[in-house]
Amino acid sequence: MFGLPRTLFTEEHELFRASVRDFIAKEITPFNAEWEKKKMVSRESWRKLGESGFLGIQAPEHLGGMNILDFRYNAIFIEELGLSGCSAPAIGYPLHNDIVMPYILHFGTEKAKEKYIPKMVAGEYIGAVAMTEPGAGSDLQGISTSAIDQGDFYLVNGSKTFITNGYLSDVVVVAVKTDPKKGAKGISLLLMDNSMKGYTKGLPFEKVGLHAQDTCELFFEDVIVPKENLLGQEGEGFKYLMTELAQERLVVALAAIALGEYMLQETVTYVKQRKAFNQSISDFQNTRFKLAEMCAALEQGRIYCDYLVQLHNDGQLDSAMASAAKYNMTELQCKVADECVQLHGGYGYMWDYGVARAYADARVQRIYAGTNEIMKELIARKILK
Repeated sequence: MFGLPRTLFTEEHELFRASVRDFIAKEITPFNAEWEKKKMVSRESWRKLGESGFLGIQAPEHLGGMNILDFRYNAIFIEELGLSGCSAPAIGYPLHNDIVMPYILHFGTEKAKEKYIPKMVAGEYIGAVAMTEPGAGSDLQGISTSAIDQGDFYLVNGSKTFITNGYLSDVVVVAVKTDPKKGAKGISLLLMDNSMKGYTKGLPFEKVGLHAQDTCELFFEDVIVPKENLLGQEGEGFKYLMTELAQERLVVALAAIALGEYMLQETVTYVKQRKAFNQSISDFQNTRFKLAEMCAALEQGRIYCDYLVQLHNDGQLDSAMASAAKYNMTELQCKVADECVQLHGGYGYMWDYGVARAYADARVQRIYAGTNEIMKELIARKILK
């Protein structure tokens, strides 16, 4: 569909892409509608992803991974999930791979890595990140979940909400306050798992979209978390979050552009087939202009994202760049979703059509991983620095 050649990937990357695409066609796309009804993907799908080598490829070999630190492979996995139109898996699987695991690999103790990473690579353990609270969303400094030092362990009390992968999760990176008086410098990160007494989960939320995503609340009542489950140093959690959020926002941007491309392709197919006033809808000038506008915007977005992936691979992606990508691509995704529904007419509002699902799924992209208003604030800080 797009005219500009992509120079980011090698032949090896494209072979990997083919294997990812085949896996998605066989093991994900046919089951997505069923997962939407159940409000979560199957645990079996996670195990099959692990068996096929698509989880935790960046992990060291002694922990079950392939020690592949080339983020282009991760980007291909995210892109192909988005191009399938399966929005919830396109968020849930990469969150486990590219957001949760890096926290453990970069900041976890050796004991924690050995306990959790091999099972996460195998798809036996599912990962989540718990930052948002009922009274604290984008303002991470406002969290109130407490972790009181008890010598060999922390005693954790509080709750988290809107947790992606929450219901199925086996291990969660939890942002806590270890010193409420120090603001951002009083935030620490702990690893919690289902074996810990006093740690419970709510049922998956009834959401507007992302119906196959098991988003839920987490509750902590006198949960004992051993000191070995502290990530990095106490009080450094906010710094770690700021470090890892750049990749998280790039992941969201990559999913957004791919899902936008999926919607456009679905719409091109539809308007060629649909007839009105004795001609194909694709013959109307308005249709042709709308398709041209979306194609041009998505092509620009794709090349832009490819460049950011390369910068990230080279260690040059900063927070402002990632924030700009998340802002730009999710805004574009929502615009494309609206235009594609309109070109489908009434059928665009029917759940049986991919664009209807994609329309409902797109809206939250501008909210999570930091609202787009926060993204603009972070961009502005760099401009005015």
